[in-house]
Amino acid sequence: MSFSDFHGNAETVYRLRDMLARERFPHAVVLSGAHGSGKYTLALMLAQALNCSNLQQTGGLPDFCGACANCVRIAQSADLEARVSEAIEAREGLREGDKKDTRLFVQTHPDVLIIPPDPPQMMIKVDQVRRVIETIYYRPAEGRERVYIFTDSAFMKEAANSLLKVLEEPPEFATIFLLTENAGELLPTIRSRAMVFSLSALPAEEIERDLAARHPEWKAPQRALVARLSEGAVGRARGFDLAAYVAARGNALTILKSALLGGEHSDLFKVTESYRPGAEGRTKTEELIRTLYSLLRDLMFLASNTPELVRNTDIVSELKRLAESVDLEWIGFASERLAEVERGMRRNLLRSLSLDALAAALEKAS
Repeated sequence: MSFSDFHGNAETVYRLRDMLARERFPHAVVLSGAHGSGKYTLALMLAQALNCSNLQQTGGLPDFCGACANCVRIAQSADLEARVSEAIEAREGLREGDKKDTRLFVQTHPDVLIIPPDPPQMMIKVDQVRRVIETIYYRPAEGRERVYIFTDSAFMKEAANSLLKVLEEPPEFATIFLLTENAGELLPTIRSRAMVFSLSALPAEEIERDLAARHPEWKAPQRALVARLSEGAVGRARGFDLAAYVAARGNALTILKSALLGGEHSDLFKVTESYRPGAEGRTKTEELIRTLYSLLRDLMFLASNTPELVRNTDIVSELKRLAESVDLEWIGFASERLAEVERGMRRNLLRSLSLDALAAALEKAS
């Protein structure tokens, strides 16, 4: 691996590497971009470059070797989902009292700490930021730079205020990365103390070409569908579970059809009853929510007479039928109710009942 393996946003990558070359890398960097745009991958690459013991030159700019001990250990955090799952499992194995006081971290190198949102609220908590504050002023143990990567911008208020304190007086040997889908979610005072870089969406045609090489088993219409659904995020496209999406979309369509077309509710209850508690149920519900948002956006495009923007192109005839029963006001109402379900998940509300309530509210509004 090297920076040349990073797909897209060449200008942004060039600017970051140029600052490394001039030894003017900022102490705090906000990487903004859609889910799957490569924010975490790029932050990890920069962490390697900041600590590589055999730094290379490619294209006249610094590049990490990918083979030294520092690079290899940092790269072990590349599969963030797996490392977070391991951290959650380790915490579940603790005694009840210890479990309550233990926060999630991922660390495969002593100088690189990754801070994911802590369940069940899925937010960065103050104890996680305190761990950063406790360690950031110690000089690196094995590398040249201490690196902290916050993988989400959903900070609890006290956590955000605590982070602000360390950003005001950072040590010269530490760098903090803040990853976010929307930089506006961060406090203005945090953004003002960091350099903000945005990773833009890639053209659908470029993603289709990438998918053709990585998923030769997919047919051209499937590649085109995934390219549109990934919204220009190549990482999301590469890891797109098309079968899971189609299954979730079938359930989402059942909910929308029940609300807009009426009729028997037995199919609706069969769908909502399948969304159970536990980690598996959470993942399934999150996929359903994302899919519902996708369908609501497509209904908005159809209601606004911009069918060329529809992403679910393989079911456009079904969507047109649903769009005949809605207007922009209903779509806005549906989005607000869906956001309530999303917030309810953070409070561990019963998922099947939340989805039943959503369908009932949408039916009443229609």
